Amino acid sequence: MILAGGRGTRFKEYTEKIPKPMIEALGKPLLIHIIEIYKKFNVTNIIILGGYKNEIIVDYFARNYETLNQDTKKYIYDENITVTVLDTGLDTMTGGRIKKGMEHIDEDSFYVTYGDGIADVDISKLVEFHISGGQIATVTAVHPPSRFGEMELDGNKVINFEEKPQMATGYINGGFFVFNKKIMNYLIEDEDCDLEFGALQKISEEGELRAFIHNDFWQCMDNVRERDYLDGLVKKNKAPWIKIKK
Repeated sequence: MILAGGRGTRFKEYTEKIPKPMIEALGKPLLIHIIEIYKKFNVTNIIILGGYKNEIIVDYFARNYETLNQDTKKYIYDENITVTVLDTGLDTMTGGRIKKGMEHIDEDSFYVTYGDGIADVDISKLVEFHISGGQIATVTAVHPPSRFGEMELDGNKVINFEEKPQMATGYINGGFFVFNKKIMNYLIEDEDCDLEFGALQKISEEGELRAFIHNDFWQCMDNVRERDYLDGLVKKNKAPWIKIKK
């Protein structure tokens, strides 16, 4: 499942017209970049949890992919992958969106990530880690990029200039979750059901949340500068999430 229903209020330059996951990097919505990551690891059932301007997402898939079921907004992404675009409500919070999406999941465990974050996560290693622990939930822990550029100095001589280095210490929630269906017991039928500050806090208190450490590339897209940074990586053929191999 890809959470793609938020309003993206910090990115009004684009989100007044389109949902944030539909903002493009080199002519391709971030949403498609995320699907392509999972495609490399043979994930075949993609559920987009839409809300704000969901019709934009529906229209994109209807125009660019074969429709499998118009009533359920299900599309053939390629010969092995289907994409279902759900309208999970305009103001529904993350937990409530996932609760609605679980109706379309048959497996005992499933993936969830955000529609505005990208990474070169090895999905195979992520799911192996999740299974080995036997807990309800696994979150990918990442280093947040620095807000500012960083220079390495030798006296007054700059010997290295890095635009957006990863922070050396501290981890944040980078998305790329794996959940067991037991998480349903922590998600209430309510649009105010929050994943992060509700279900995951409770699961953590019960010792059922593990962290898969990812020290490599991760980047969210919350503003124009970050969008341009991701776009530049693609243009320069330096996008780590595109280069990742199974």
